Amino acid sequence: MVADNMAESGTPQRIIRGVVDLCADCDTCRTLMDLECVFFPELYRLWDREKETGIAIDDARLRGLVELCTLCGLCPCPRVPADIMKAKSLYVKSEGLPPAVRLLTDVPRLARICGSFPRLVNAMQKSSLGGALLRKACRLHPERQLPVFPKESFFRWAARQGLTGRKKGARQVAYFAGCTAGYLFPQVGRAVVEVLQRNGVAVYVPQQQCCGMPHLVEGEIDAALQRTRYNMDSLLLAIEAGDDVVCSCPTCGYYLRTLLKERAHYSEAYQQSVHAGEDEIVVPNPSQGAGKFRVLRKATYQRILKDDGCFSSLPAMRRLRLSEQVFDAGEYLARLHVEGRFDGGLAAVNRRMVYFAPCHQRELQIGRPYLELMAQIPGLAVEPVGGESCCGMGGNFGMKARFHDKSLAVGQGLFAKIEGEAPEAIVTDCMSCRLQFRHALPYPVFHPMEVLADAYRAGDAGAAAAAGL
Repeated sequence: MVADNMAESGTPQRIIRGVVDLCADCDTCRTLMDLECVFFPELYRLWDREKETGIAIDDARLRGLVELCTLCGLCPCPRVPADIMKAKSLYVKSEGLPPAVRLLTDVPRLARICGSFPRLVNAMQKSSLGGALLRKACRLHPERQLPVFPKESFFRWAARQGLTGRKKGARQVAYFAGCTAGYLFPQVGRAVVEVLQRNGVAVYVPQQQCCGMPHLVEGEIDAALQRTRYNMDSLLLAIEAGDDVVCSCPTCGYYLRTLLKERAHYSEAYQQSVHAGEDEIVVPNPSQGAGKFRVLRKATYQRILKDDGCFSSLPAMRRLRLSEQVFDAGEYLARLHVEGRFDGGLAAVNRRMVYFAPCHQRELQIGRPYLELMAQIPGLAVEPVGGESCCGMGGNFGMKARFHDKSLAVGQGLFAKIEGEAPEAIVTDCMSCRLQFRHALPYPVFHPMEVLADAYRAGDAGAAAAAGL
C-alpha cells in the first residue's frame, strides 16, 4: 500500500522511497534475496544506515538503487519491481539514457553496426589498444569482451531458407527467436528450427522486433511499448491463424508470458469478459485449478487492484490472448514427448555436462523440460546444478563496468558448484548466462537445442554410414 501511494505521487525519488519503506517494513527479502540479488542487500544497507545515523537516504543513493534491479523475477512481491521500473522510466525521461547504455540495450542496432564491419570489429577486439577503445566506448569493464557478431544473423538465414512466411496448411509454430538467438548466437536459432522440423513441426519466423525487455529494464518504457505493440500485432496474427508461438529465450518468454499480462485481469475489459458483478473483482485462481476464480469485494480492493502497470496502455484482452499462447521451446517439445510424437533418433553422446535452469525459465513455472529431453540421448550424463542460484549477468547489468564485480559476486556460488562438477560443458537456455559463464569459467556453453540437434545429426550420420551412403 505504501509503494502504491508513493507511485501515485509522481516523482522517481518518492516512488523508490516508497519501495524502501515498504520493503523495510516487510523485511522478508533481507535474508531471502541476500545471495541472488544486488538490489535488496543495498536497500537494507541504506535503510540500516539511515536508522543508525538518522541521516536520510539522499536522492543520489536512491537513484543508484534503482539501477540495481534487473527484473530477474525472483523477488516475491511483483509490485516492487513494477514501481522500480516506474521510477527508472521517470529518471530516463528527465535525464536521458547514456549513449553507451542505449547501444548495449539495442542489440539489433549493435549487430548491424558490428555486422557491417565484422573483420574490423573482431580485429579491434583482439588488439589491446582497439579492444580498450571499444570497451571504453561501450563503458565495459576492461575484462569484458563484446560478443563476436556472426557474418549472418539468424533472420537472414531464415529468409534464405524461405521460413519468413506462414505456409498454407495445418497448424504450425511461429518461432520468436529474440535478439540473442537472432543476432548473437544464430546457431541456437538454427538448432531450434532443425529440432522442431525433425519432430514433424512446420516452423516459420514471423516479423518481429526485440521483445522489449532490455528497454524495460533500463527504463525506456516508450521503446519497450513500441516493440511490444509491433510484436503483439505480428504474433496475434499467427495465433488467430491457429498457430502456437514458441520462444527459445526464457527472457523473451518471461516478458511475453508473465510481465505482459501482469494486472491485466484487473482491467475493465477482463472484468466484463468474466461477468463480474457491480461490487466484484473476479480474478483467476490457478491454485484451485484451470478455470477457477476468486471473487473479491470491489469496494475494498479497487484502489490497489487496477490495470496500472507498464503495459496498461495496451489492450488488456490482447495482452492476455498473447501471453496464453506463448510456449517455451523445451516445454513444447516435452509436450510432443508426452504425446508420443517426439523423434527418438538421437545418437549416443558420451559426455558429462551440467544444466543450469536460468532465473526467467524458473519463473515460467514449467519445470525443467530440457532435462527430460536430454535424458533421451544415450550416453549423455547431465547433472542439474544451481537450484535457485543466479549467474549474476542480469541482461546488460554484468556488461557495465561499474557493476562488473557485483555481477560476478552474485554468480560466485553458482560458479563454484559448476567447477565442483568439473563438467565437459555447460548447458543453459539463457544466452546472458552463456556470456557470463564464458567470461567466468573455462567450459564451453551450449543451448539445450544445440545438444539435441547435434545428437540428431550424429544419428543421421550413423544411419547413413550403416547404409553405406
